[in-house]
Amino acid sequence: MAILFSNTLGTALGDFLADDSGLGFMGGALLIGTLLLALLALYRFTGFSRVILFWLAFILTRPFGATMGDILTKAPDRGGLGLGTVGSSVVLSVVLFATIWFTHRRESIISR
Repeated sequence: MAILFSNTLGTALGDFLADDSGLGFMGGALLIGTLLLALLALYRFTGFSRVILFWLAFILTRPFGATMGDILTKAPDRGGLGLGTVGSSVVLSVVLFATIWFTHRRESIISR
């Protein structure tokens, strides 16, 4: 139920921000990204409930991912970059492998 609720709420939020709020894909992504950074700050610098922060972040990652996907795939006249599915898959693969490489490198340096 928690997964179903969070996915439904997250999808509805992403659609609302991109289509009905007037923010568009980029504005919606910036708003959600800012909210995720605020949750990170609460996690790092306060004693706020970790459970509540987790679920808020979990819900927000759904519309963030969908909105970022729209930015990558949608045509420029609709507010996207027009990379299509193949282009956006390449971009996301590069980001994934760069993150893995960076994390592995950082762990190697720390463990020395």
